[in-house]
Amino acid sequence: MIKLTPALTTALYFIKKIWDEWNIRGALMFSLLLQSFLTLVAPFRISTRRRPLIALIWCAYLIADAAANYAIGLITNSQRTQSNPSGLKGDSDLLAFWAPFLLLHLGCPDTITAFSLEDNELWLRHMLSLILQAIAALYVFIQSLPRNKLQVPTLLMLVAGIIKYAERICALFLASLDRFRDSMLQKPDPGPDYARLMKKYASMKEGNLPTRIITVQEPEKEVKETKQGKLDDLEVVHYAYHFFETFKGLVVDLMFSIHARKESRDFFLAREPVDALRVIEVELTFIYGVFYTKMKVMHSIVGYLFRFTAFGSVLAALGLFHFKANKNEYDPFNVKITYILLLGAIALEVVAFLMLIFSDWTFASIKSPVRSIILFPVAAIFRGFLAVKRRRWYDYKCMGVNFGALGTRILFRRWSESVSAHNFIRYCLHSSPSTIHEPSSCGNFSLRKKSTIKVAEFREKHLPQLLPNSVVRALQRIKKNNVVGKAIWFFCFIPRTITTKTSLKDFLDEIRYVSQEPLTKELWEFIFAELKAKSVFADSPEDAKRISSSRGEWALSISAESDYSNLMEFAGDQVEYDESLLLWHIATDICHYTDTDNWNDPDSKNRRFSKLLSDYMLYILVMRPTMMSNVAGIGKIRFQDTCAEAERLFQKTGLGPNQDRKACKEIYDVNTEVKPVYLKGDRSKSVLFDACRLAKELNKLGEKKWLLMSKVWVELLSYAATQCKASSHAQQISKGGELITFVWLLMAHLGLGHYFQTNTLAKLVPGK
Repeated sequence: MIKLTPALTTALYFIKKIWDEWNIRGALMFSLLLQSFLTLVAPFRISTRRRPLIALIWCAYLIADAAANYAIGLITNSQRTQSNPSGLKGDSDLLAFWAPFLLLHLGCPDTITAFSLEDNELWLRHMLSLILQAIAALYVFIQSLPRNKLQVPTLLMLVAGIIKYAERICALFLASLDRFRDSMLQKPDPGPDYARLMKKYASMKEGNLPTRIITVQEPEKEVKETKQGKLDDLEVVHYAYHFFETFKGLVVDLMFSIHARKESRDFFLAREPVDALRVIEVELTFIYGVFYTKMKVMHSIVGYLFRFTAFGSVLAALGLFHFKANKNEYDPFNVKITYILLLGAIALEVVAFLMLIFSDWTFASIKSPVRSIILFPVAAIFRGFLAVKRRRWYDYKCMGVNFGALGTRILFRRWSESVSAHNFIRYCLHSSPSTIHEPSSCGNFSLRKKSTIKVAEFREKHLPQLLPNSVVRALQRIKKNNVVGKAIWFFCFIPRTITTKTSLKDFLDEIRYVSQEPLTKELWEFIFAELKAKSVFADSPEDAKRISSSRGEWALSISAESDYSNLMEFAGDQVEYDESLLLWHIATDICHYTDTDNWNDPDSKNRRFSKLLSDYMLYILVMRPTMMSNVAGIGKIRFQDTCAEAERLFQKTGLGPNQDRKACKEIYDVNTEVKPVYLKGDRSKSVLFDACRLAKELNKLGEKKWLLMSKVWVELLSYAATQCKASSHAQQISKGGELITFVWLLMAHLGLGHYFQTNTLAKLVPGK
């Protein structure tokens, strides 16, 4: 048995005393702090991909419910235990008054009802929690009777708390995928009366009338004339909301009529690329609002009624407590906490209401410009706010290359406005990530050249200079001698490998090897032009499905200038999608580093497009496997086997970090006259030297190869976009958004993909 010393016993008693006096107060303040944090910070998860910030929001979201539930438990236990030594024993009225505040907190802020789509499926659990926590709050209130002098304020806060929690449950219920799908379904359609048609058919045959059955398409509905020219800020929101209402069923894989296809296709074919991007940005914001916030609930008559009732209840409770309650009967510090809770609840409601008023949902409800003299200032404020939120393009000129990049301030972004990049060669060389475009520092602009600051260089050269020699030697000794030391070295100096294959490795690999590129105006215009050209050929849903299923063969076959038949074995149905993607990624790198660095050449733009899309698609394949689950196949195994073969080659030649050009040359110089599968067999899924064969075929085309490769990469991107699960697209909206999601929505609006069906009617026609 362990014997405690008097000093330790005294310390433990002191800690216990502090805990008994401050546990309820601390839990209440902590719960209020979490609510404030989520209200102000949660909206930023749509506009950033910073993993630490998203992880912090996730932790706050999970802890917020636990903290509120724990605080209610403490209050219930304090009321039940007569011998509780807490300093709140004499303030049972305040304890009963505090309990409903925790119901208010469990209702969560308007800015985050769910962290992921799966959270919406838990609405039934939250309903049960509401019942149990309301019973607990009522129990605390009843325990304080009949001498409770704060009965009316407590009941008012109880009403406000139940309303807030009910709002959350309603938002989760409406956003659950099954309920969302049911709300999209139209009335049951039994189709034409088969029995009547057959009766008519039989009677026509009995009368010896020649009869034949023909199938005709359902006549198209009249579509409003498409607006021409540029869109102003309010029109962008209106059109975005209109297409959101039309196409929100995409998230649950519903099919759409030919009429919806025609209307959307005509509109987007008439748009400039920049305006199309603006509309899709706002449309994705509406999708985010439905699945992750209370916006759908709050922008309704019932929602506004709930809002004003809850806010009025809190204001009334504050007024009664301030003017009617005898605060001298309670502990002064507890009175201050009560004021903090009341004022905090009011402040959060005011902030939430302002966010509601200045949200895109409110702008979408403004049907026409306000001409009233009285309301003109309000309309001017709304238009001014939309102008501030407008996405910003900034022009840069670096190393003789002109490009425009998105650079909206994070406070007004509707998504991260960046494209992630992961590179196979740099990963195998253990190199730190570098960027193709660096708009924040044009002087450091590079195209995968050696960056000015490298993590590896900092770790090996600069960091030891900042630490005492004894510490550096100790860390190096620990690193060499034991597993624990290697783990310490790993977390302190960010090495590449980890011994076990866990999700932690993928998480750390993403932190170290993935870079963020700004979305350039030229790249978006190129993608839009390619998809627009395909849409022109897709006159029917069948054509749209066929064209959208292309995985490079469309780009290889449509050109009449050259014969690309020797490249067909690397595209389309000849290879699996994940194999094709890895082949073209490595070949793009080899061609990139074996070409001269003439960035003023007209083809350099296509070269940059190819490099950007190549690195982005590898990032999706390796770092976002859930998005590629329908087409990835054994992509992870193929990537690992190819990495192992590349690392073996690089070790033989003594290549190290940041020697990308030499590495590509080593691969390119290997003799590949015989296909690797003939000599190696198919046990290994590596495609390293098949990619080398592809690069050699591409180099035979000269400078024409970059235009071809950029078109192939758009096809690989668009194919993955249509094959990706719709729920995965919706999931990524809450994590900063992805370019592939924008392409997915753009393709649907241009009438491409498998989302449309033709409606046909059968008719009995007399005659031969």
